[in-house]
Amino acid sequence: MAYQYNGHTIEHDEEGYLTDISLWSPELALEIAKGENIEMTEERWEVVNFLRSYYDEYQVAPAIRVLTKALAKSMGPAKGNNDYLYELFPYGPAKQACKIAGLPKPTGCV
Repeated sequence: MAYQYNGHTIEHDEEGYLTDISLWSPELALEIAKGENIEMTEERWEVVNFLRSYYDEYQVAPAIRVLTKALAKSMGPAKGNNDYLYELFPYGPAKQACKIAGLPKPTGCV
């Protein structure tokens, strides 16, 4: 299974997570988001970029509880809460946002 964009073929697993996260790019994120029926707004990019920074620092994709706490600490309680995140990523903020960010499936997500 693979994403196709701009003449590139990028492999992913059966759930759509990249098999090689080093191949991620913002252009690929747009392609993944399109497949998830997500339009990438400034707010969604903010979460995706936050996740990528978090992963760079901790080498783990955060589950939803960890994500909301980290976002609240970094961006304030208005953005670090479940309601806001589910509004942006209705199919599971941690799972869907991590997929778009090119990260592995968060630990603890089914």
